[in-house]
Formats: sequence, structure tokens, C-alpha cells
Amino acid sequence: MTEPLLKTVTRTQGANEALKSEAVTPKGFRFDFVEVPVLVQGFRRMVRTLEFDVSEMALTTYLVAKSHGVEFTAVPAFLVRGFHHGAIQVAAGSDVRTPADLEGRRVGVNRGYTVTTGVWARAILQDEYGVDLSRITWVLSGDEHVAQYRAPANVVPVEPGRTLEELLRTGELAAVIGADIDAPDVVPLVPNAAEAGLEALRSRGMYPINHLVVVRDELLRERPEAGPAVFDAFARAKQLYVDRLRSGAIDNPTATDLMYQRVLATTGADPLPYGIAPNQEVLEQLLRSAVDQRILDRPIDLADVFAAGTHDLTA
Repeated sequence: MTEPLLKTVTRTQGANEALKSEAVTPKGFRFDFVEVPVLVQGFRRMVRTLEFDVSEMALTTYLVAKSHGVEFTAVPAFLVRGFHHGAIQVAAGSDVRTPADLEGRRVGVNRGYTVTTGVWARAILQDEYGVDLSRITWVLSGDEHVAQYRAPANVVPVEPGRTLEELLRTGELAAVIGADIDAPDVVPLVPNAAEAGLEALRSRGMYPINHLVVVRDELLRERPEAGPAVFDAFARAKQLYVDRLRSGAIDNPTATDLMYQRVLATTGADPLPYGIAPNQEVLEQLLRSAVDQRILDRPIDLADVFAAGTHDLTA
């Protein structure tokens, strides 16, 4: 009998490379990978048209889409994690010297207000530095993936024809988040940002999740085993990657590879744990931050976030 093909979008990276090369194959189906050069466009296509059976997805984009009735559900395979202290940038020599200096000012946010990096960066400002987020005007460079979402009143679009980088340099923005400006006159607001992220991990287990995997609800209804099977395939591929990280067997490691190796050295544990249980604290933190920032209208139970049959799976 021919195994079903699941139309799938996921960016080739360490944690899923074995799926792309077919060193790991799923059980009971096959992935039909569609390459989308700009991954966020794949997110948008999935959110707006459910174009794929399985898709990598930004965590907060998923939460917003789910809350607005988009019929897909996540499995707890967390493909991308990172630290976001360095995502907050300021002009070198500006009068913004501490996070508190952002209050009463305008801060640019790359793309939409619900972008996961922006949510985590604002959580850092609020939780680690006591910044009152409601006293900042957030200036967006783009729109939201989930068209139905309505942002708070202190969120505005960038003026037509202007860019966040330009507005930062003219002083019209006090800072930018997620813009990744690589220039000598733009610096992180938080000094030694990489170390600050690792310290947050050491001191309070703060290890942000950026991307997970979602599956169309229609497929989950037709094949209840699909959720656990998709999780299993991604988990087995991830384990091969983690084994390579542990053994130092990665040639020409990327910045992401090096970051995961630092996490491994810091914790001694798998730097990409999958499953609800090993990630419960950080997931609940994100859900609280999403409500605080009015990304979500109300709290969500973790059990409602992930597909049936995957709640007790770990890898």
C-alpha cells in the first residue's frame, strides 16, 4: 500500500537535516518537502490558506492563529530556540543607556507585533528590567501574519517610505527589536547580550522557544496517529543532530550550532529538548507574556496547545 505524502515546509537546519536527507524516515507516511526560500512566507501561507499538511511555525504566530480559529495544532517538537537579549539594538552614543530609558519613547519592531522574537524581547524588558511596556509606542515595519489580529493602541505602523534603521539613526526611534542591523554605529542595548542570555538560562531556566511544528486539523481528524508520528520523525532527526553536537562532529558550525553547543556546555543536557514536560516552565512563561502583551486575549491551557497523543511524548 502506498504511504501517504504529507506536503511539508521546514527550513533545512541541524535539527531536521536528517529528514531532508532521508537518513531518518517517518513511520507510516512520507514527507513531501516544499522549499520556501523565505520561511516567514511559508508561515503566512500556512496561517492564511492551510496550504501544507505539516509546517514549521513561529510559536506566537501559531498561538495567535489558533486563537482566531485557524485549523491546525502543534506537536511539541521545538525546532528553533535562542536568546533575545541581543535583539534589542540602539544607536551607539544615543541617550538610551538602560532599558528604563525606553519608557515614554518609540521602539521599532521588525515585521509584526506578534513576531516571536519581539514577544520574547519585550518579556525580557518587563521581567528582567522592570520596563512598563504600556509606556512605549511600538512601531512596526510590517503587518501581521494573522490578518484578524488587532494590536493594542500603543502599536502603530512605520510611516510609509521610512525604515526602522533610518528612524533609529535619526533618533526618531529609541531602539529597534529584531532588525538585526549589522553596523558599527548600532549596538545591543544589553551589554554582553550572549552572556546575559546564558545567565538567564542558568539562574531561572529562561530558554526561549521560537519555532515548533504544526499539523492540519483535518489530517489529525482523519489520522489520529499523525501527531505522534510527526513528533517521532522530528525527534529521531533531532537526536542525530544532538549526538553530533555532543561529539563535536559538525564541520564549519553555524552561529546557531555554536549557540547550542554553549547551551550544552552550560547545562550538560540536550540543548533542544522536545515535549511538554521538559519545557513546561518556559511555555507557561511565554503564554503569560502573550497575555500581558495582549498578543492573546485570555490565558490558554497548555493541554489545548498541543495535539492529542503528544502530551506525554518527550525526546
